[in-house]
Amino acid sequence: MSTAPGPTPSTPSATPARGRGRKGAERREALLDAAEEVLVAEGGPEWTMRAVAAAAGVRLGHLQYYFPTHADLVAAVLDRVLRRSAERLAPLLAADAGADAPGATAGVVATLLAEQEDARLMRLFVEVWALAARDATVSAAVRGFYDDYRTQVTAFLTRRHPDLPEEELRARAGVFIMLIEGASLFRSGVAGERDPATDEALIRTAHALLGS
Repeated sequence: MSTAPGPTPSTPSATPARGRGRKGAERREALLDAAEEVLVAEGGPEWTMRAVAAAAGVRLGHLQYYFPTHADLVAAVLDRVLRRSAERLAPLLAADAGADAPGATAGVVATLLAEQEDARLMRLFVEVWALAARDATVSAAVRGFYDDYRTQVTAFLTRRHPDLPEEELRARAGVFIMLIEGASLFRSGVAGERDPATDEALIRTAHALLGS
């Protein structure tokens, strides 16, 4: 799961502005780190406020000062996860990165596939997808994430192929995202294992969609 620059998707439930200042920000980040660890290690059903507080080594009331409800905590974790993913690919899809430069598509594909070698990151996204299937708020945020992703890949393709109609460009962008995101389940070991022949075919197909 990775995306392009542009507006970072935000969750419908905004976390209250608490713990402002450097120390407050550091404590908030530490709590979010603990929340991610519980989500990765235990999964969505065990992702409770008490479990996160215990993992962070704080009282439940301390966690609730920063994130009053479970929905606030979910919103903050999801926002941070998606924001980090957006920032990783932003330099490659940005307008000033040179979409028509030699190796542009290879750089995009290589960066996306490299992310899939991070087992923890892939487990985190699997849990986010699972939450999205059960929670309308999370689902809305994830949909917004992929809408932005598709818009930016479409812009990348438009700079490479200005002669193609918008409908075709968006279709290519959509299939490219489906290909990469689906591949993450198999290449990361969640639903299968990597193998060189399949990787080679995957890379060829991804390049073809981007028009290399």
